[in-house]
Amino acid sequence: MQICRSSFLSLRKTESRHLTIFERNSNTMYDVIIIGAGVTGSSVARELSRYNASVCVLEKCEDVCEGTSKANSAIVHAGFDAAEGSLMAKMNVRGNELMGKLAEDLDIPFRRNGAMVVCIHKEALDGLKTLYDRGIANGVKDLRILSREEALEMEPNLSDNVEGALYAPTSGIICPFTLNIAMAENAFVNGVEFRFNTKVEDIQKDEEGIWHLRTNNGEVTAKYVVNAAGVYADTIHNMVSADKIKITPRRGDYCLLDKEVGHHVDKTIFPQPTNLGKGVLVSPTIHGNLIVGPTAVDLENKEGNNTTAAGISDLIAKANDHVKNLPMRKVITSFAGLRAHEANHEFIIREVEDAPHFIDCAGIESPGLTSCPAIGEYVGAMLKEKMNLTEKENWISKRKGILNPQDLSIEERNELIKKEPAYGQIICRCESISEGEILDAIHRPLGARSLDGVKRRTRAGMGRCQAGFCSPRVMEILHRELGLPLEEITKSGGRSNIVLERTKGTNGGEL
Repeated sequence: MQICRSSFLSLRKTESRHLTIFERNSNTMYDVIIIGAGVTGSSVARELSRYNASVCVLEKCEDVCEGTSKANSAIVHAGFDAAEGSLMAKMNVRGNELMGKLAEDLDIPFRRNGAMVVCIHKEALDGLKTLYDRGIANGVKDLRILSREEALEMEPNLSDNVEGALYAPTSGIICPFTLNIAMAENAFVNGVEFRFNTKVEDIQKDEEGIWHLRTNNGEVTAKYVVNAAGVYADTIHNMVSADKIKITPRRGDYCLLDKEVGHHVDKTIFPQPTNLGKGVLVSPTIHGNLIVGPTAVDLENKEGNNTTAAGISDLIAKANDHVKNLPMRKVITSFAGLRAHEANHEFIIREVEDAPHFIDCAGIESPGLTSCPAIGEYVGAMLKEKMNLTEKENWISKRKGILNPQDLSIEERNELIKKEPAYGQIICRCESISEGEILDAIHRPLGARSLDGVKRRTRAGMGRCQAGFCSPRVMEILHRELGLPLEEITKSGGRSNIVLERTKGTNGGEL
């Protein structure tokens, strides 16, 4: 394997992340402003970066991938579940088709491991045929219904009560963080601006049809606005339209299990779906863990992503209905995410009728992760036509990810460490993440500025000890590389500071 990636040493010579984001372009008038830097907003940004247009992404948090995009099942769905003829179905199937090439271009991990919808009640077998027919109508390829024997041969750890299963080989698993970050980085390299810690507080349109967005960091203006604000998409939409919409935050609890048991199943195992969603799944992750979840609890609080004991107990009980001998003693963490549920369970992707030049991407719940490449393509084509956009001659379609020394041979790794010793300094023991990888994460486009920012880019802190060992080391590196006082380093932006104040040492000096 030839080592040809740009190292962190060359990246450190470029202008700082803070400067590139907030001062690269001092103009506040854009052709398009995108609200939200999750997978939907970042996909639209990447697609628009193909064209000669000034584009800016406004994100209320300190980094990309801070909302729904960071806490989900990490599944690339096949497309048999969405209602026939719905926009959700079309985006799901098209997004699935696009994902392989996108993953290749952006150097992100992706595997088509296949999915099974498991039936455990003989009287419910007709439901598999219903899903099969819907999938065929939606254009899903290679679907087939398995007998009990075929299902158990494929997945021996299925419940003893299995009666049959629907098998979808085009389903896959992916890293949602890397997907989101990669699309944003690629958009940024192609000229899209990102403004973080920038919350939209009000939107008005002037007599000339220009949108004025008031934020906590001043006013910005644009000819077009794309609303990709996740669970806050209704809040943003309702600022400009008399035709109100409502997005309900639907909380889903998850358990993540250690890599030691990551092969308990190979396929993504679903129960038969209900009106609350696809149910509690059991699946390997792209990085070798096992994930169980989610639950489905509707909330009013758009920040209510805390786990609950009841939620975790519920998901364990439901998962055990379809997969036997689940090694739940191997849980290394639990977490919860919020889906942006719209009452009609349908994506809203359109220009708002009473607010021309304002494009909604609302109600993007599951299969939103799968659909994001298709949503970007769809909205990009819409704006290309409306704005008569022309394509750039020098658009960069590819992106190189963070070099993982574990992918190298021993000889190549020794050569790398000899050239750049930081790759020989292990910071995260659980995931074997080196200082070189963390430096790359900090100094690459849209680099990390928090512990979670480093974690999502490198997996430092995602292992068994859940950052118990490596957090102080990562903080030291952030402090050194960004020139930030330790008191200003956060877990995930905002007020999530780790060190609150300095104390006195025994010799009278500050620690």
